[in-house]
Amino acid sequence: MATDKFGRYEIRTEVGRGGMATVYHAYDPRFERDVAIKVLPHALLHDPQFRIRFEREAKTIGLLEHPAIVPVYDFGEEDGQPYIVMRFMSGGSLKERIDKGNLPVSEAIQIVTRLAPALDAAHARGIIHRDLKPGNVLFDQYGNAFLSDFGIARLAHSASAATLTQG
Repeated sequence: MATDKFGRYEIRTEVGRGGMATVYHAYDPRFERDVAIKVLPHALLHDPQFRIRFEREAKTIGLLEHPAIVPVYDFGEEDGQPYIVMRFMSGGSLKERIDKGNLPVSEAIQIVTRLAPALDAAHARGIIHRDLKPGNVLFDQYGNAFLSDFGIARLAHSASAATLTQG
Protein backbone atom coordinates (compact mmCIF):
# COMPACT_ATOMS: atom_id res chain seq x y z
CA MET A 1 0.00 0.00 0.00
CA ALA A 2 1.65 3.20 -1.21
CA THR A 3 -0.10 5.59 1.18
CA ASP A 4 -0.96 5.57 4.86
CA LYS A 5 -4.68 6.04 4.09
CA PHE A 6 -7.22 3.73 2.54
CA GLY A 7 -10.41 5.68 1.99
CA ARG A 8 -11.27 7.23 5.34
CA TYR A 9 -9.18 4.66 7.21
CA GLU A 10 -5.68 5.49 8.48
CA ILE A 11 -3.37 2.50 8.01
CA ARG A 12 -1.23 1.72 11.06
CA THR A 13 0.56 -1.53 10.17
CA GLU A 14 0.25 -4.68 8.10
CA VAL A 15 -0.81 -7.54 10.37
CA GLY A 16 -1.11 -10.43 7.96
CA ARG A 17 -0.84 -11.57 4.37
CA GLY A 18 -2.34 -14.64 2.78
CA GLY A 19 -3.05 -16.06 -0.65
CA MET A 20 -6.22 -14.03 -1.10
CA ALA A 21 -5.77 -10.83 0.92
CA THR A 22 -3.63 -8.56 3.06
CA VAL A 23 -4.89 -7.45 6.48
CA TYR A 24 -4.01 -4.08 7.99
CA HIS A 25 -4.48 -2.62 11.45
CA ALA A 26 -6.11 0.75 10.80
CA TYR A 27 -7.94 3.59 12.54
CA ASP A 28 -11.44 4.74 11.65
CA PRO A 29 -11.63 8.47 12.48
CA ARG A 30 -15.41 8.57 11.99
CA PHE A 31 -16.00 6.14 14.87
CA GLU A 32 -12.68 6.83 16.61
CA ARG A 33 -11.77 3.15 16.85
CA ASP A 34 -9.19 0.69 15.63
CA VAL A 35 -10.27 -1.68 12.87
CA ALA A 36 -8.81 -4.42 10.71
CA ILE A 37 -9.05 -3.96 6.93
CA LYS A 38 -8.79 -7.01 4.68
CA VAL A 39 -7.83 -5.89 1.17
CA LEU A 40 -7.85 -7.89 -2.06
CA PRO A 41 -4.37 -7.40 -3.55
CA HIS A 42 -3.88 -5.64 -6.91
CA ALA A 43 -2.54 -8.88 -8.43
CA LEU A 44 -5.97 -10.52 -8.06
CA LEU A 45 -8.08 -7.59 -9.28
CA HIS A 46 -8.12 -8.88 -12.86
CA ASP A 47 -9.98 -12.04 -11.83
CA PRO A 48 -13.72 -11.31 -11.37
CA GLN A 49 -14.14 -14.58 -9.44
CA PHE A 50 -11.89 -13.30 -6.64
CA ARG A 51 -14.01 -10.16 -6.36
CA ILE A 52 -17.18 -12.26 -6.13
CA ARG A 53 -15.67 -14.57 -3.50
CA PHE A 54 -14.32 -11.63 -1.51
CA GLU A 55 -17.74 -9.97 -1.42
CA ARG A 56 -19.39 -13.29 -0.56
CA GLU A 57 -17.01 -13.67 2.41
CA ALA A 58 -18.09 -10.28 3.78
CA LYS A 59 -21.77 -11.11 3.34
CA THR A 60 -21.31 -14.58 4.85
CA ILE A 61 -19.72 -13.19 8.00
CA GLY A 62 -22.39 -10.50 8.17
CA LEU A 63 -25.10 -13.17 8.02
CA LEU A 64 -23.62 -15.09 10.93
CA GLU A 65 -23.72 -12.35 13.57
CA HIS A 66 -22.49 -14.46 16.46
CA PRO A 67 -20.73 -13.14 19.58
CA ALA A 68 -17.72 -15.40 18.89
CA ILE A 69 -17.26 -14.49 15.20
CA VAL A 70 -15.23 -11.39 14.30
CA PRO A 71 -17.87 -8.87 13.18
CA VAL A 72 -17.77 -7.07 9.84
CA TYR A 73 -18.33 -3.30 10.03
CA ASP A 74 -18.17 -2.43 6.35
CA PHE A 75 -17.14 -3.62 2.91
CA GLY A 76 -16.75 -1.98 -0.46
CA GLU A 77 -14.17 -0.77 -2.95
CA GLU A 78 -11.61 2.02 -2.83
CA ASP A 79 -10.16 2.96 -6.23
CA GLY A 80 -11.31 -0.40 -7.59
CA GLN A 81 -9.74 -2.39 -4.73
CA PRO A 82 -12.24 -4.44 -2.68
CA TYR A 83 -11.97 -4.39 1.10
CA ILE A 84 -13.67 -5.71 4.24
CA VAL A 85 -13.52 -3.74 7.51
CA MET A 86 -13.74 -5.83 10.68
CA ARG A 87 -13.30 -5.44 14.40
CA PHE A 88 -9.61 -5.23 15.31
CA MET A 89 -8.61 -8.05 17.63
CA SER A 90 -5.85 -6.62 19.81
CA GLY A 91 -5.31 -9.83 21.82
CA GLY A 92 -3.43 -11.67 19.08
CA SER A 93 -4.06 -15.18 17.79
CA LEU A 94 -4.19 -18.64 19.30
CA LYS A 95 -1.15 -19.49 17.17
CA GLU A 96 0.83 -16.75 18.93
CA ARG A 97 -0.26 -18.08 22.33
CA ILE A 98 0.68 -21.66 21.42
CA ASP A 99 4.08 -20.49 20.11
CA LYS A 100 4.82 -19.12 23.61
CA GLY A 101 4.22 -22.52 25.20
CA ASN A 102 1.55 -25.00 26.20
CA LEU A 103 -1.89 -23.69 27.09
CA PRO A 104 -3.36 -24.68 30.43
CA VAL A 105 -6.18 -27.21 29.98
CA SER A 106 -8.64 -24.79 31.59
CA GLU A 107 -7.81 -22.14 28.95
CA ALA A 108 -8.16 -24.63 26.09
CA ILE A 109 -11.57 -25.71 27.46
CA GLN A 110 -12.65 -22.07 27.72
CA ILE A 111 -11.66 -21.40 24.07
CA VAL A 112 -13.42 -24.49 22.73
CA THR A 113 -16.51 -23.79 24.86
CA ARG A 114 -16.73 -20.29 23.37
CA LEU A 115 -16.03 -21.25 19.73
CA ALA A 116 -18.13 -24.43 19.45
CA PRO A 117 -21.48 -22.55 19.48
CA ALA A 118 -20.12 -20.19 16.79
CA LEU A 119 -19.29 -23.14 14.55
CA ASP A 120 -22.68 -24.65 15.35
CA ALA A 121 -24.39 -21.38 14.34
CA ALA A 122 -22.43 -21.29 11.07
CA HIS A 123 -23.30 -24.92 10.34
CA ALA A 124 -26.98 -24.24 11.09
CA ARG A 125 -26.86 -21.62 8.32
CA GLY A 126 -25.15 -24.06 5.96
CA ILE A 127 -21.70 -22.47 6.26
CA ILE A 128 -18.65 -24.67 6.82
CA HIS A 129 -15.49 -22.75 7.84
CA ARG A 130 -12.94 -25.19 6.29
CA ASP A 131 -9.89 -23.37 7.65
CA LEU A 132 -10.17 -23.67 11.41
CA LYS A 133 -6.62 -23.36 12.73
CA PRO A 134 -4.85 -21.49 15.55
CA GLY A 135 -4.02 -18.54 13.27
CA ASN A 136 -7.74 -18.01 12.59
CA VAL A 137 -8.72 -17.87 16.26
CA LEU A 138 -8.25 -14.31 17.46
CA PHE A 139 -8.65 -12.67 20.87
CA ASP A 140 -10.06 -9.30 21.84
CA GLN A 141 -8.61 -7.05 24.54
CA TYR A 142 -10.51 -9.02 27.20
CA GLY A 143 -9.15 -12.41 26.16
CA ASN A 144 -12.35 -13.62 24.46
CA ALA A 145 -11.81 -15.95 21.50
CA PHE A 146 -13.31 -15.24 18.06
CA LEU A 147 -13.43 -17.15 14.78
CA SER A 148 -11.99 -15.27 11.82
CA ASP A 149 -11.20 -15.74 8.14
CA PHE A 150 -14.16 -17.32 6.41
CA GLY A 151 -12.32 -16.85 3.10
CA ILE A 152 -12.53 -20.50 2.07
CA ALA A 153 -15.83 -21.30 3.74
CA ARG A 154 -18.21 -23.54 1.89
CA LEU A 155 -21.92 -22.95 1.50
CA ALA A 156 -23.07 -26.51 2.13
CA HIS A 157 -26.75 -26.06 1.34
CA SER A 158 -26.49 -24.01 -1.83
CA ALA A 159 -27.42 -25.62 -5.13
CA SER A 160 -23.79 -25.63 -6.26
CA ALA A 161 -22.19 -26.00 -2.80
CA ALA A 162 -20.08 -23.02 -3.86
CA THR A 163 -16.64 -22.55 -2.35
CA LEU A 164 -15.77 -18.99 -1.40
CA THR A 165 -12.23 -19.24 -2.78
CA GLN A 166 -10.51 -21.38 -5.36
CA GLY A 167 -9.36 -24.89 -4.53
